[in-house]
Amino acid sequence: MTHERSHSPKRVVVLLSGSGSNLQALLDAASDPDYGVEVVAVGADRGGTYGVKRAERAGVPTFVRRLRDFDDRQEWDRSLADTIADYEPDLVVSAGFLKLFGPIMLNTFPGRVVNTHNSLLPAFPGMHGPRDAFNSGVKLAGATLFFCDPGVDTGAIIAQVAVPVLDDDSVETLTERIKEAERDQLVECVGRMMRDGWTVEGRRVRLGASS
Repeated sequence: MTHERSHSPKRVVVLLSGSGSNLQALLDAASDPDYGVEVVAVGADRGGTYGVKRAERAGVPTFVRRLRDFDDRQEWDRSLADTIADYEPDLVVSAGFLKLFGPIMLNTFPGRVVNTHNSLLPAFPGMHGPRDAFNSGVKLAGATLFFCDPGVDTGAIIAQVAVPVLDDDSVETLTERIKEAERDQLVECVGRMMRDGWTVEGRRVRLGASS
């Protein structure tokens, strides 16, 4: 599967559940026309998030889709997919969005939903990547950007960045350094994907579409 390069700004929808520091990094980068990205909407799975407030301050449309407001998860999944589709995104970025996507969402945007995780996958998936890495005694932790699939942090890997575990680290200090590296990687890779395209062959992802 190949996604070709384009010189026009690409449309990105960002999903979040919290403070939106990754969103802010993308908004800051997108303020430069050469970055090639426009954040066209921001969605959350809960009300009152600071991430949504960041988007509103930037003049970006927002929406909230809370799971508890729907009869079942499939209905929520369909509403989320339909809402995002209205913004005609080239890419959907899960940036701290604490819900798994269902088949409707993934089939609506095949190969166009990416997620960032705070470990070097496939090691330490799930909610506590930095803590699990720290407690395991590894010397390298880090962050992974990957395409979403039906599993938990199991999709094809787009990029990874390593963060050394220092002798005087705590879980908290390691987590903060991973967040910084994760943010930088997300901004760089989303920009490259939107400007230059990408190719997926099996589980191998290459940024820059085939000519």
